[in-house]
Amino acid sequence: MVATARSSSSVRAAVRLTLMAGWLGFCVIPHLLMRPFGPSPWPRRLLRGIGWIAGARVETTGPKPTARTLIVSNHVSWLDIPMLAGATDCAFVAKDGLKGHPIMRWLCEQNGTVFVDRDRKASVGDQLSDMERALRSPKPLTLFPEGTVSDGHGLLPFRSSLLKLAEDPPVPLTVQPVAIDYRGAAPEFGWPQGETGQANFVRLLGRKGTVSVTLHFLAPLAPGQDRKALTRQSHAAVAAALAPSGVAPARV
Repeated sequence: MVATARSSSSVRAAVRLTLMAGWLGFCVIPHLLMRPFGPSPWPRRLLRGIGWIAGARVETTGPKPTARTLIVSNHVSWLDIPMLAGATDCAFVAKDGLKGHPIMRWLCEQNGTVFVDRDRKASVGDQLSDMERALRSPKPLTLFPEGTVSDGHGLLPFRSSLLKLAEDPPVPLTVQPVAIDYRGAAPEFGWPQGETGQANFVRLLGRKGTVSVTLHFLAPLAPGQDRKALTRQSHAAVAAALAPSGVAPARV
């Protein structure tokens, strides 16, 4: 099903935001009670619920990633995060700008987020070490190698720096491409140039109806390759999966 353009309502956005806040309040207490005794299922439940309240209706194809899997995915919208986490219980590699928002930082930390500064090449070694520690947990780890969300019209080039971890992994590691497919509706959910982050968030919350999204879990890549080969193969696999929905691939 291809979604058509829908107007955004501030009232609808406020209702959804209120529901999200209520769902967060419901999830926090059992999470804090369970956390001292081992991994808590509540971050995954929280994020899955956030995606559902926002209108995402998720289907999946292919083998779902397991522990010690590095997911390499395209990135269209903030909605990608609750959808992927809800489907796989994955943690994420995220820009360290989120660390400046106390509530967002705490929520990210509860789900095992690895914060990176992509503009500081000198810190890549520390970032790879943080990713290695995250991959030793029971969760898969998701990397968005485009480095940013797109406007939904095309697939951006993938950056290879953080895939260096997979060249000679310290633990057995699987690299699995994943394509987030909005089935032709990606331009409605992307982040167009000139739109602020807050405006994008409110616009998507105010969107009428739901959207059907398919998470294509693609074939894992052969291990032992260099990071540039893994980057090219990941990009090609994601581009091929998105082509039927009209997403144009970038040259790499």
